[in-house]
Amino acid sequence: MKATMLGREKNDVTFKMDFESDEFEQAINKAYKATKHQFVIDGFRKGKAPRKLIEMKYGEDVFYEDAINQLFSEAYPAALDELNIKPVDRPRADFDKIEANKGFGVTIKVTVTPEVQVKDYKGVKIAKVDDTVKDEEVEKELEALQKRNSRLVEVDRPAKEGDTVLIDYAGFIGEEQLEGGTAERQPITLGSNVLIPGFEEQLVGVKAGEEREVKVTFPEDYHSDLAGKEAVFKCKVHEIKETELPEIDDEFAKDVSEFDTLEELKADIRHKLEKTAKDKAEYEMKNAVLEKVYEATEVDIPDVMVESQIDDMLHEFQQQLRYQGLDFQQYLEFLGKNMEEYREELRADAYKKVKTKLIVEAVAEAENLVASDEDVDKELATMAEQYKMETDKIKEIMGEQGIAYLRQDIRNKKAVDFMYDNAVIE
Repeated sequence: MKATMLGREKNDVTFKMDFESDEFEQAINKAYKATKHQFVIDGFRKGKAPRKLIEMKYGEDVFYEDAINQLFSEAYPAALDELNIKPVDRPRADFDKIEANKGFGVTIKVTVTPEVQVKDYKGVKIAKVDDTVKDEEVEKELEALQKRNSRLVEVDRPAKEGDTVLIDYAGFIGEEQLEGGTAERQPITLGSNVLIPGFEEQLVGVKAGEEREVKVTFPEDYHSDLAGKEAVFKCKVHEIKETELPEIDDEFAKDVSEFDTLEELKADIRHKLEKTAKDKAEYEMKNAVLEKVYEATEVDIPDVMVESQIDDMLHEFQQQLRYQGLDFQQYLEFLGKNMEEYREELRADAYKKVKTKLIVEAVAEAENLVASDEDVDKELATMAEQYKMETDKIKEIMGEQGIAYLRQDIRNKKAVDFMYDNAVIE
């Protein structure tokens, strides 16, 4: 097979594949051997009839389609590789006249990855993102740790906001009891706002052993036919408990950490907060660099690439819904949208994802960035640790294609890091 580039117009490339007569003959013979059992010729057992007799009965072109498909499936990828063509859509093929004992050509037109000329990706000016950790942040984290190690203690006094009350309740609309509107020994933290608006406020001041009626109105946007209706909940209070916080001192540090003193615990909290703040600031600044390069770069993106990205986004979201036990069609009905409208909502985001990826890949190409085997092994080791699996098992699960995607992802990250490292941070 001979591959010849014929030309490019915007994102459509045209090339030709020419096959010699002997290549075609070999392909026909392969097709005959693969399909001869399908033909019945008088005087021969099934699968034993000579090729010429089958062609005489069914036509000399009886094996052409299979032969051409076999030739095309092998030659097309080879031609793409030889001509350095990266298609993003199915090829449109125009075949020359096919005749016995003669070669033939196939003219291919295919949409390809657009050419991206990224300019000014070095020296991009961005503002520095503050990553300073204030004392108040350390104290706030310490207080959160204190609350996580609190305990509930029963008290003999009227309930106040912040207390947890243990109650039985039964809901009624008029004389009719609400289905599913009852509970026994239900703990409720007053002020948490997890119940119907107004419910918790009316329990402030109750005492253990007291019975109280709570009157509420279901919100207009409530998820059932109860929306907007008034209801009465008959409640009986069993216990009132308050949250007891431990003292923040050296003993507290010993109880909740591996440190012996409060100062050591605070230093560790600050160190972790500084690491998080630094990573967050760097992430925001990298995005700022990428955004500026994005805005400065023009790319003619084929519609098929955007549609493919929408397909990927839809597939990912549908999987997320399935993990939650939800149906995508029901989700669309809940939104009051059809598939076409939902796809249209994704279009702008999909376009941005495609353009950003093309820009990053173009920078990686321009700077000859590569993902080495060492880079890949390091990433695989991180994944193995994360999923508590052997590295070889991760490789087996990912397969060759998965490893190829991982290598491309590493290369793209290097491109983003390159732009960031060469940015001017003011």
